[in-house]
Amino acid sequence: MRSTNDDAGDSRSDMTTRARIRDAAIAVFAESGFTAGVRAVAAAAGVSPGLVNHHFGSKDGLRAECDKYVLDVIGRRKAEAITTPGPARAMQDLAEIDEYAPLFVYIVRSFQAGGGLGGALFEQMVHDAEQYLEMGVAAGQVRPSRDPAARARYLTLNNVGAMLLYMQMRIDKESPLDYRQALRDLSSDLALPALELYSEGMFSDSSMLDAYLSTKDVAAQPETAEAGQPDTTAEEQS
Repeated sequence: MRSTNDDAGDSRSDMTTRARIRDAAIAVFAESGFTAGVRAVAAAAGVSPGLVNHHFGSKDGLRAECDKYVLDVIGRRKAEAITTPGPARAMQDLAEIDEYAPLFVYIVRSFQAGGGLGGALFEQMVHDAEQYLEMGVAAGQVRPSRDPAARARYLTLNNVGAMLLYMQMRIDKESPLDYRQALRDLSSDLALPALELYSEGMFSDSSMLDAYLSTKDVAAQPETAEAGQPDTTAEEQS
């Protein structure tokens, strides 16, 4: 009769195999797009196609698992970056660009492929962005918004759109494209203007915002995270 320890060991091995297949799938889809089949993933993971289907049921099931993992990892990294900012955090993020490149390229491929899975991935990214932005608000690192959901959607559209356009322009010039180098270049090109814009703002006063708010049923000031009361500091108005 099999012991509990034997069963636990088999379970751990099973999960390790599942994770290895998932990681191989992310790398294969990032490199070749979603036209790559189960056989290519199986070869990269060093397993049989039947074992891939045993764990995930189908290619769509495998992709759904990859989507979830990619979003979980990126969400955690975003939450860490937004709640514990500083030079050390920034340097760590730059150093890890190569490590996380397949995940970002996987996202690019998802949107290039389109379809329902791409749309679902985007909506989940918006939801996750709203969650980690609210964590930043609670930590005092991010200003509250009059419409947190709309802000999350805007930032996600900006970030995804910029990455998609940048990668497409690079693909048009380079074949094959070195995605890791492209992501390093993207980070280098956008880090300063993005941080400057998000940290210091762009307009010298709030006249354009005030004019817009006068035509909409929107609060003049966002609620603070602590008291749920309007924040009327001069800094918030600028």
